[in-house]
Amino acid sequence: MPTDIVPIRRALLSVSDKTGIVDLATALAAQGVELVSTGGTATALRDAGLTVRDVSDLTGFPEMMDGRIKTLHPMVHGGLLAVRDDDAHAAAMAEHGIGAIDLVVVNLYPFAQTVAKGAGREEVIENIDIGGPSMVRSAAKNHAFVAIVTDPADYAMIARRETSLDERKKLAAKAFAATAAYDSMIASWFAFADQGERFPPTLPLVLTRAGEELRYGENPHQTAAFYAATDPAARGIGQARQVQGKALSYNNLNDADAALDLIAEFRNADPTCVIVKHANPCGVATAATLADAYKAAYECDTVSAFGGIIAVNRPLDAATARAIAGIFTEVVVAPDADAEAVELFAAKKNLRLLLTGELPDPRRPGLAAKAITGGWLVQSRDNGSIDDNALRVVTKRQPTPQEFADCRFAWTVAKHVKSNAIVYARNGATAGIGAGQMNRLESARIAAWKAKDAADKAGWLAPHTIGSAVASDAFFPFADGLLATVEAGATAVIQPGGSIRDDEVIAAADEAGLAMIFTGMRHFRH
Repeated sequence: MPTDIVPIRRALLSVSDKTGIVDLATALAAQGVELVSTGGTATALRDAGLTVRDVSDLTGFPEMMDGRIKTLHPMVHGGLLAVRDDDAHAAAMAEHGIGAIDLVVVNLYPFAQTVAKGAGREEVIENIDIGGPSMVRSAAKNHAFVAIVTDPADYAMIARRETSLDERKKLAAKAFAATAAYDSMIASWFAFADQGERFPPTLPLVLTRAGEELRYGENPHQTAAFYAATDPAARGIGQARQVQGKALSYNNLNDADAALDLIAEFRNADPTCVIVKHANPCGVATAATLADAYKAAYECDTVSAFGGIIAVNRPLDAATARAIAGIFTEVVVAPDADAEAVELFAAKKNLRLLLTGELPDPRRPGLAAKAITGGWLVQSRDNGSIDDNALRVVTKRQPTPQEFADCRFAWTVAKHVKSNAIVYARNGATAGIGAGQMNRLESARIAAWKAKDAADKAGWLAPHTIGSAVASDAFFPFADGLLATVEAGATAVIQPGGSIRDDEVIAAADEAGLAMIFTGMRHFRH
């Protein structure tokens, strides 16, 4: 039966990351613990003046084959796996001179870091640890008698003469998670990078919980947590630095991700601001300054902007921060912020400021997953884009240069609006957005109504849909949706095309004097 308290008489230390290992070994040695180690770890401990026994002395075999063979030996694994209160195990240990190992401290070869730095295949393969995971699994399986430490953060807990069963259970659970994540990273590399598979038979995922559990999920009766990707090259909300504000909620994180995903489309554009509410953009604008872009984006829908998420594509400056601070905002996402902007936001204790560094590449590859009953749907992320040469004008009238630019702008925004999506834009700013409706006609009407409401609130002479371009994320199945945009004042349309009634829709556009562009690509976002 497992004993609660197990004394530490012998510890095996073999780490790739040497952070804190000398301090831990020093504390153990001071309490009479025998130290056994390998390679570079043994050298580091001896350089610190500690007495260390080589694993090769324990096994009777030297390290060989460039270090591939050093701990894979019964003298090591027998000392880890032996059930101490089993008479047959004890007899085998005595017969073969196998000494018990009470503590194992291991962290594994830096496989992910090796891949991230762009190493060649041979170097990547050499950084697949074999002996380390074997020791980790042996010690974790026998946690009734052996403590296994895989994280330097746990060194302080273990730097003493004994361990409790509860501690060993927690360390074992953490150790198995560490080897599972490690193997998943290797499997992912083989599947995606080495073999070029799009959807391997087994999809390995490596996620690490970031911080504590969230206060709740999408609704207060749901529990939630945030898991960040472990890929060192990952860039996004999960890797952003929170400068200030209270803890982020589930909805904050979801909306901030939607805002970052859209603003990344404009990472090389003029100053641009995105305002998101409930994962849908409610205002987007590009202008000469960030402050002007924010003003134009805000004016598109001043009601929805209250309590929204704001993202910008340039370092946040004081003028923009001052404008944003004028209303209640949940989160602001920016590549960076100057000192005055940070100071201005400091007065808003509940406002969260997230700094991302370089914005992610909107064309990056990757997978998107969604849980359904009994499984998961997995697809490549929507990184589709079109260049000007792929666009086809299908009407008698060609778009003017301004209409063409507004079509491109509206199309970029529509990609990030829930389907059915309709986006009106004029002079680099959204004029009205219709999202998430069951038919495209209603989305067109809602977007036009929002534009009229914005004009009424601002005291404009007419809504900004007059003279606008309009984007539809998928084709118009009937001419009625198109005609609704004409009624709203649109003069140019961009849409995928591909309906069996395209001829009818094109004829309606010609009759109304519209310029219409087909993209040949749709952007459903359910």
